[in-house]
Amino acid sequence: MEFTSDAARAHYDAVRDVLAGVVVGLDFDGTLSPVVDDPEAARLHPGAPGALLELAEVVRAVAVITGRPARQAIAMGDLDALGNAMLDRGAELFVFGQYGNERWSATEQRIRSPRPPAGLATFERELPSVLRRAGAGDAFIEEKGLAVAVHTRRMDDPAGAFERLVAPIASLAERHHLTVEPGRNVIEVRSGEMHKGHAVRAFVAEQQATGVIFGGDDLGDIEAFEAVRAMRDDGLPGLVVCSASREQPADLVDLADVMVDGPGGMVEMLGSLLRVR
Repeated sequence: MEFTSDAARAHYDAVRDVLAGVVVGLDFDGTLSPVVDDPEAARLHPGAPGALLELAEVVRAVAVITGRPARQAIAMGDLDALGNAMLDRGAELFVFGQYGNERWSATEQRIRSPRPPAGLATFERELPSVLRRAGAGDAFIEEKGLAVAVHTRRMDDPAGAFERLVAPIASLAERHHLTVEPGRNVIEVRSGEMHKGHAVRAFVAEQQATGVIFGGDDLGDIEAFEAVRAMRDDGLPGLVVCSASREQPADLVDLADVMVDGPGGMVEMLGSLLRVR
């Protein structure tokens, strides 16, 4: 765990001092789960369930806030079992899927979800021809229900294919009034009405939190990082943690208070909050 400044250490201490009222939001891929070439093979870091269970007994609430569909994240992380274990200890686990568009809690055990954004079905039908024209017909298309993600990780030249695809996919998305969210060798297209920043703010308000921690690792987490910093400017203790799984976007690093070494480092950081109480 590395603090990015002296002020960052002060923010860590301020959150620790009000830990019982803090809500913790964490991304899934690259933050709780190692990044893998096959997005369907992602699983939680072995130490994550235990760390989250111990943390949930101390803080106000814990949420996984992910771009993945909630159902997928729950299955890959075995989060329903973890949520039940938290309930047994008087704690609660939430999952906000697809950037906050979907909501699940261990108490309710059902997923609330809106309808897919207008234009997404037509975008999906036109996407394969766009990929072929860009020389990336073998890119993996992941249908998420409320979004579509194009992955280049499995291709011979992932970075090159990614660069060729960003502009044409953005153009197609714009025609259908959709938002593009580039990541590391993945381009996601979805409605722009919801993002992780909105999800974090809503989570804080709902739980009447006295502090907030958010951990993430990619461009889709920037709005959440910014939301935490803005709430902190308004007087709410807050901490932004960047999981450095691979080379991180500069914008993300610039917003972070703490840098950790991937999901393993995130687990250690969460444990440190408990050790220093």
